[in-house]
Amino acid sequence: MTRIAVVPGTYDPITRGHEDLIVRSLQLADRVIVAVAAQGGKTPLFTLEERVALAKGAVGDDPRIEVRPFDGLLVDFVRQVGGTMLVRGLRYVSDFEYEYQMALMNRKLAPEIETVFLAPAFDHVYLSSSLVREVARFGGDVKTLVHPVVAAALRKTLGTA
Repeated sequence: MTRIAVVPGTYDPITRGHEDLIVRSLQLADRVIVAVAAQGGKTPLFTLEERVALAKGAVGDDPRIEVRPFDGLLVDFVRQVGGTMLVRGLRYVSDFEYEYQMALMNRKLAPEIETVFLAPAFDHVYLSSSLVREVARFGGDVKTLVHPVVAAALRKTLGTA
């Protein structure tokens, strides 16, 4: 049986922290599906199609990793792709409250799907998409924070080239 992990997020944009979480998820599963959420409760900088393309560019061509958009309930998407686990990153204690609440609701809706929390690599603890957007918006150097494809897209979209 193939173990499929789903790593959901808005990925606006995908960061080196996300990349690390995705690759490390391969230690838990045979395949990883990067689930790019259509709606994240905020207005994204990049369109859904752009976020999917940037995620594909950032994770490379590992055949065990697939990037797909989704809309609606996450557990419905996980079931649709044959997933058995959700992988979420926890940077801070403040992340835990929200993530724990979501994990319990997902368990209520789909008890067959497990949620696994991973701590970030030490050098990515501070990293978030919103901080990357802010640094890029003011012309800061983001080359160590995101994949070069993402850095180029940020410069183009924000006009900071």
